[in-house]
Amino acid sequence: MKTVSLKIDDSIFGETEKILTRIKKSRNRYINEAIEYYNKIQRKQFLETKLKKESGIVHADSMSVLKEFEEIDYGS
Repeated sequence: MKTVSLKIDDSIFGETEKILTRIKKSRNRYINEAIEYYNKIQRKQFLETKLKKESGIVHADSMSVLKEFEEIDYGS
């Protein structure tokens, strides 16, 4: 386990302390869970961005193929 020193805004610290007394959880555990949750959100956003980019690439190719099929004369 790594030790990290960080500065937290007074308002965030105060709110966190109030929450911690109600949920009976250590500050360390709470911060670890918060970072883990935020990391999951970031990974999802990275994946969404990648999928949108790749979808755009495939879309252009798909439209090109569709146009070629539309231009084919089917036995007329």
